[in-house]
Order: sequence, then C-alpha cells, then structure tokens
Amino acid sequence: MRYQQLDPDVRLMLRVRNDDATAFEELVHRYQNRLVQLLEHLAPRRDMAEDLAQDVFLRVYRARKSYEPGAKFSTWLFTIAGNVAKNALRSASRRREVRATDAPRRNADESDATLESLALAASGQMPARQIEGLERAEIVRMAIQELSERQRMALWLSRFEELSYAEIAEVMKMTPQAVKSLLSRARVNLKEILEPYMNQGSHLAASSKSTDADD
Repeated sequence: MRYQQLDPDVRLMLRVRNDDATAFEELVHRYQNRLVQLLEHLAPRRDMAEDLAQDVFLRVYRARKSYEPGAKFSTWLFTIAGNVAKNALRSASRRREVRATDAPRRNADESDATLESLALAASGQMPARQIEGLERAEIVRMAIQELSERQRMALWLSRFEELSYAEIAEVMKMTPQAVKSLLSRARVNLKEILEPYMNQGSHLAASSKSTDADD
C-alpha cells in the first residue's frame, strides 16, 4: 500500500494490470529514454539497447496480471532490464555477435581521442567553445564502457537514476554493503582509466602556456 500511495508509476502499473492501455503508453513514454540509456551502458550498440528496451516493455506487459507493488516501479523495471540484458549478452556471446561488424564500437584510437577530450575538459584546460562542442554523453559512455558490466550498471543506477544502495541492491540481487564496495571499485577503476588522459591534458596545458610565454 505504501508504494501505491507514494509512487505514481506504481499506480499506473496497477492500471496496466487492469488492462488500461493508456496507462501502459504513459509508462513507456516516461521510461523509454531512461531505459535505453541504461541499456546502452550494458549493450555494445545503441540499436541493441533499443531492441532490449522493447523486450523489457513487452515483458512488463506480459507480467501485468501478476504484478504486485512490493517496491518502487523503477526498481522493479530496472531489475527486469538487468536480467534481459544479461541473458541477451550471454546469448550474443555464444553466437559471437556481440561485436557485430555492421555497427562496431569505436576503435582504440577513437576511444583514446574521446577520453583525451574528456580529460582536457575535466581539467579545465579546454576552451569553452570546444567544451560546448563535445558530445558529453558519448564521452562519459566511452569511459564507463571500460568497466565491468556489473560496475557499469551500479554506477548508472547510483549516479544517473539516483537510486539508494538498498534500491540498487534489490535490482542487482546484492547486499547494500556489496553495492557500496562495487561502486567504490567502479570509481577507482574509472579514475585509473582516465588518469593517463588527465595527466596528458595537464602536460598539454603546460606546453601551451610555455609557448604563449615564449611568444
């Protein structure tokens, strides 16, 4: 009853349980982009993330009659999304299609260039006009993609969905303490991934100042 009273999405899902098509359309509208963004951090390609999102919504609709509001709707939805992504990636790995040639990830040189841009922007050394031109979401995504699948998901749920340790634990079937440790490792690993580029950004900035002084 508590979730039904406090979470408007739970109330929508209860209407979906009663075959209210309008309520289902509203839930899809509310969560489509968020779900694709989450799945983009778990899947190797955006088109795959979009397909997985559709699969998640299909599963939600098929499970509507058995739905019981035992948690926030978003927690329930992201749990389904995590399971769908895990199963799809396992299946794709067996078929050796995770890195499909028709839509590959950026190559190593492109990744390095993107992360270098992130380092320059983060260190405050990049001109404002260049920062404004960066595809910031893509830059962050490229850095996070270097983490493990579980670290990526935990980091996304914590930072972008603002879920608590307890809520993330429910989604990922872990204890809150394990989530805390997982996030700590993710942040350390992310720092290690970006550190060489941050250092490079500092060296480039120092070189630029030296050149200006010589002029």
